[in-house]
Amino acid sequence: MTVGNLHKVYLGLGTNLGKREQNMLRAIQLIGERVGTVVRQSTFIETEPWGFESENKFLNSVILVETTHSPREILTLAQQIERDLGRKSKSLAISDEPSAVSQKPKAIYADRPIDIDILLYDDLTIDEADLKIPHPLMQQRDFVMIPLKEIRE
Repeated sequence: MTVGNLHKVYLGLGTNLGKREQNMLRAIQLIGERVGTVVRQSTFIETEPWGFESENKFLNSVILVETTHSPREILTLAQQIERDLGRKSKSLAISDEPSAVSQKPKAIYADRPIDIDILLYDDLTIDEADLKIPHPLMQQRDFVMIPLKEIRE
């Protein structure tokens, strides 16, 4: 870990492939080992897929982590954890249809063994191509907002 002040980061977790509860628990364990101390964890909620159709329901949760890592370091660590748990890539396909929000081609979501999103990092706002904090779609997603409200300080 880098030396520095402790920061509070809320991470959204989701899984709809394989042994979902084991995927979540393993992701939380790896986050605790690599990112920082897991201070709070919401209950797991089962939800329908968002942004695509699938027969596989999601298990979702939000955790609060205290960390000395920067947002960029957390993004790198989270993506490595996703790969370690079998995630192939963050955006599996790109549609030619523009997104209603940005007019850019939109990512097409797909089934995945684990997804880790940075929702909030202290009161920081970041707007970079591959890192946006607060997470830009979290207000539209009950599967994020319900567990976030459960554990938010």
